[in-house]
Amino acid sequence: MAAVDAPRPSFNPRIVALDCPECGRSHDLSQPRAVCEGCGRPLLARYDLERIGAETRRDALTGSDLWRYRAALPFAVGPATVRLGEGGTPLLPLARLGRATGIADLTLKDEAPNPTQSFKARGLALAVNGALAFGKQAIALPSAGNAGSAAAAYAAAAGIRCRITVPDDTPEIFAAEQRAFGAEVRLVPGTIADAGKALGPWAPAPEWWNVATFKEPFRLEGKKTLGWEIAEQCGWRLPDVILYPTGGGTGLVGMWRAFRELEALGWVEGDMPRLIAVQPTGCAPVVRAFEAGESRAKPWENARTAALGLRVPGPFADTLILEAIRGSGGTAVAVEEDELLEGMTDLAAHEGCFACPEGGATLAALRRLRARGDVSPRDRVVLFNTGSGLKYPEAWRMALARRAAGAAAGSGARS
Repeated sequence: MAAVDAPRPSFNPRIVALDCPECGRSHDLSQPRAVCEGCGRPLLARYDLERIGAETRRDALTGSDLWRYRAALPFAVGPATVRLGEGGTPLLPLARLGRATGIADLTLKDEAPNPTQSFKARGLALAVNGALAFGKQAIALPSAGNAGSAAAAYAAAAGIRCRITVPDDTPEIFAAEQRAFGAEVRLVPGTIADAGKALGPWAPAPEWWNVATFKEPFRLEGKKTLGWEIAEQCGWRLPDVILYPTGGGTGLVGMWRAFRELEALGWVEGDMPRLIAVQPTGCAPVVRAFEAGESRAKPWENARTAALGLRVPGPFADTLILEAIRGSGGTAVAVEEDELLEGMTDLAAHEGCFACPEGGATLAALRRLRARGDVSPRDRVVLFNTGSGLKYPEAWRMALARRAAGAAAGSGARS
C-alpha cells in the first residue's frame, strides 16, 4: 500500500500545545511532532480544560467506544478517520476472588475485547490517526507483540505501510497476525530494546513515522481513555487502588493524566486512586527505581519473564511513570513468575477470564499488597487484564502444568 486511502484528520481546536514536562518547552501542531525538540523527551498534549468544561457535559457523552471522550482527545469532533471499535471494555466484578483476597469491592478492567484482543488498540488507534494528521504514509515500531498487531491493523485500515521489529522469541501468532494485516515484520534476537535498535536503520525517518511507546504524543492520549472509562464505569467516584502491569507505562501515565483532567473539570468525586505499578522480578526497573527513591530507572540486565509485555528493560518514559506512582500515593510491586502464573489460572478458574500473563501479575501483586497491609478490605480495587491469554500458549502451558503439579501433590498428600 503506497498511498493513504483515509483522509487526514483535523486537530481538536481545544489542544493548546504539546508540552515537554522535562525541560518545559512547548510545541505547536503546525508540523509533525515526535518528541521534544529541545531535550528529546516525551511530549504531552495540553488542552483548554476550561473550554472543554464549558462546551461538554458528562451526562451528554455519546457512543460506546473511546471516541465518546473526543472532546479531550487530539482530533476534532466528528467521525474518526480510522476506527475499529476500540475501547468501551467492561469493568467486571470479581466476587469469588474478592472474597478470597478479603476485598469487598474488587473489579477487573478486561481489555481483551479490544480490536486485536489487547489494550494496545487504544493507543495505536490514536497514533495512526496522528500519523495521518501529520501527513505520514508509513509507520514503524518495535513491539513485544500486541502493540505491533494493533499498529498493523490500524495501518491496514488507514491504507498506510507498517514495519515492525519483534524479539525472535515472541509467540508466532503475533508475527502471523501482523503479516496478515500487511505489515513487514523482522525478528530480532533479544528484547524489545534490541528490536528498537534494529528498527532505526530499517525504517528511517522521515519516511517512517515511529509510533513506539512515547516516541510520538498520541498513543498516550488513547491510553488515557482507560482512566476516563474507569471513572465513568464507577459512577464518577474514583476507585481507591488501581493495579496496572507496567512495561512501557503508557497506560499508567495516561490514567494519571486522565484523573487530573477529570478533577480539573469537576467531573469526579473522591481522592485520586493510588496507582500500583506491577512488574515481574525478572524485569523490574521501575520497582527498583521506586524503592531506591530515584527519578530515573536504570536499564535492567538479562530481562526474563513469561509476561512479554513487561519485558521492557529501560522504559523511555521512566520519569513520567515514577511521577505518576508517587503523585498518586501509590507504589511499585515485583512478583515472581510462579505468582503471575497462579494469577492467570485463578482468574480463569474462579472468574472465567482467560487472562494474559500481565493480567495474572496484577492479581499476584494484590495478594502481596494484602499480605503486607498496603491494601485494606475497605478499598475499592481495580485489577487489569491487558489482553487475551490466547496469544500466550507457552505461558499457559507453564501455568497449567504448574496447576496440575500442585493438584497431584495435593492428591498424594491426602492419600
